[in-house]
Amino acid sequence: MPLPPTAVSPARVFAELVSSPKDDEPPRAAEGGPFGREVHVNGSAELSAGPDRAKVTVYLRSRKGEAGAARGSVTRRLDYVTQTVRQRGGISENDVTVTKNFSRIENAYKMEAEVCIIFTDFGKMQDTCNHLVEKLDKSVIISSPHFYHTMEAVDTLRRQVCVSAVRSAQQKAQEVCQLFGHSVGKPLLIKEEEVKESEGHLEDHTDNSPDLFSFQQKLQSATIHISSRVFAIFEIKGEKRKKAALIKGN
Repeated sequence: MPLPPTAVSPARVFAELVSSPKDDEPPRAAEGGPFGREVHVNGSAELSAGPDRAKVTVYLRSRKGEAGAARGSVTRRLDYVTQTVRQRGGISENDVTVTKNFSRIENAYKMEAEVCIIFTDFGKMQDTCNHLVEKLDKSVIISSPHFYHTMEAVDTLRRQVCVSAVRSAQQKAQEVCQLFGHSVGKPLLIKEEEVKESEGHLEDHTDNSPDLFSFQQKLQSATIHISSRVFAIFEIKGEKRKKAALIKGN
């Protein structure tokens, strides 16, 4: 799940008030024409999200003098691994890929199998891997989890951070207008000027191999950070109502 927006540097905010255009001449500052009653603001935001997928590979090997013995040894363990993954990990067949390789080396037969598993629930992933190590011991080798983001998750975060930056700009425009007794009208221009993306902030472990990271450090190193800066122009409202009130009072 995306994390709440982190603190961002203050955006540059300015407003320029000039006389209102004629009724048949709308503001055209956004098009490079004469300025109307507008407030110009920059807004920025930053969001972070942890990985939503983890890939684990289970390796099975056997070397025997007879072909049937080598195949049978790997097949029994392979069946147990796939059954455990489905029952304890809640993994569907679409998220499990099995690769087999059978070869002859000198006077022996070698059977190898790899089971690639994609997890979305990291708690179940840990439980499944721990169970396989406990039951199969050294007869299996389990890789460290590789955490990553799906493209859908990254695209969602990009949209969310852009919307947050626009909201920041709108809020600043409202506060500026309130200082002068005005209110914010419709947006005349919204432009995303800059987007930055980075992954992982492990300052104290940059020289270590990823295999030496703890579980939480691996999650942190795979966390994606996206920042967005937007420029927006909003219409300023309020002066006409004040003039009408003054005329009515007189």
